[in-house]
Amino acid sequence: MGIIEDFLVKAIPSKAEILLLSPLIFIYVLLVAILVCYLKKYRSVKTPYTRKIFHFLIFTTAGIFQYRFGLSLVVLFGCIVSIFVLAAVLIGEGFVFYEALARETDRPYRTFFILVPLFTTALGGVLINIFFAKFSFIGYLVGGWGDAVGEPIGTRWGKHRYAVPSLMGVPAQRSLEGSAAVAVVSTAVAFAGLYLAGYSGPQAIATAVACGLGSAAVEAVSNHGLDNLTIQVAAAGIAYFSLI
Repeated sequence: MGIIEDFLVKAIPSKAEILLLSPLIFIYVLLVAILVCYLKKYRSVKTPYTRKIFHFLIFTTAGIFQYRFGLSLVVLFGCIVSIFVLAAVLIGEGFVFYEALARETDRPYRTFFILVPLFTTALGGVLINIFFAKFSFIGYLVGGWGDAVGEPIGTRWGKHRYAVPSLMGVPAQRSLEGSAAVAVVSTAVAFAGLYLAGYSGPQAIATAVACGLGSAAVEAVSNHGLDNLTIQVAAAGIAYFSLI
């Protein structure tokens, strides 16, 4: 069986998974959406934070599902998350869930910068499960934790800023402080994931440092809107080539 056929066999949820688990996953995603909507509307939390809270919870859950239950449950989870995000996009500006995801700084392409990360997240998941399946959960964890801290840390404490390439000509900047946070948090979560997966302390820390530094470097040069793809692939790929 080829790698694509093997991927498809693992990726397609069974009827039992769809019937039994879809309602539970739907409720979970609904609760996550309600949380970020509450923070946005009633606590006036800025969109860079509500967007990344959603990002963090979704990626972390995907990593747990991948490691504990396998790819098919991640695919089911991703489909339900996509339904929520696409519904927000269809309703559009003024809808609180849309406003919790769409950065003001991405005007006039706010919807574009919701849809592109959604697509690149899915593409990254496909690629790491085809080529680095054993460590795909590391891609999710680093993508969820490492990437999630970069923007909020940069927004709050970033002093040393640099321009990054951006789609659609929307100006985009990152900061050295944000990139450093990506490296530190990516290293920490990669270590935790590898150590809990049974790798020895020295193996886990050496690989985690490589994942953290590599992911931060990739994130620093990735186009605005594409880092959900590049960080996943970088982290899972580095873990794969370090430990296989």
